[in-house]
Amino acid sequence: MPRTKGDHEARRRDVSEAVWRVLAAHGFGGLTLRAVAAELGATTGLLTHYFPAKRDLVAYALDLLDRRSASRPRRAGGQGLSAVRAAMLDVLPLTAEATDSNRIWVSSWDTALTDPALSDDYARKYAQSRDKLRDLIAAAQQLGELPAGDPARIAAGAQSFLLGLVVQALFNPEAFPPDRQTELLDDYLASLSSPRSPSA
Repeated sequence: MPRTKGDHEARRRDVSEAVWRVLAAHGFGGLTLRAVAAELGATTGLLTHYFPAKRDLVAYALDLLDRRSASRPRRAGGQGLSAVRAAMLDVLPLTAEATDSNRIWVSSWDTALTDPALSDDYARKYAQSRDKLRDLIAAAQQLGELPAGDPARIAAGAQSFLLGLVVQALFNPEAFPPDRQTELLDDYLASLSSPRSPSA
């Protein structure tokens, strides 16, 4: 019987789920046609219909990661400092799903660093993330919930704090469980809220 469009879409969904499971378990270093085929219970020959080369598989995986990250539910943060807190909590590996996403993101850094086009793309994505934080921080400053200061500089520091905490939580989840990550974030935000001395 000829394959229908529904069959094709169902197969693409199956392939997407198999790629995601391989990424979650092994990262980009373990992403191969053979590994995805084994996860799918199919032959590598079938996968070459979707991914003629390894680079096609990597490009697809990066796009899948983008789409999964964009579609993940976000916290309703309200306004001001609570919105800053919610946005930062959304980045941290506080759930199994968020942990998988962060593991995959971190494992993709090596791939991105060796590809100039991907490096530029990642730099743009992190700049966009900083810009969103900057706007939230500026709004909190306008409400008087954060002291005056360059919101772009504060956002750069906040992003650096987040990325550092993500890496520590991934490598040592026992020392940085979700409640500990949240405590550290709240300590960080409290330090931002404290008035600085004139010499600071």
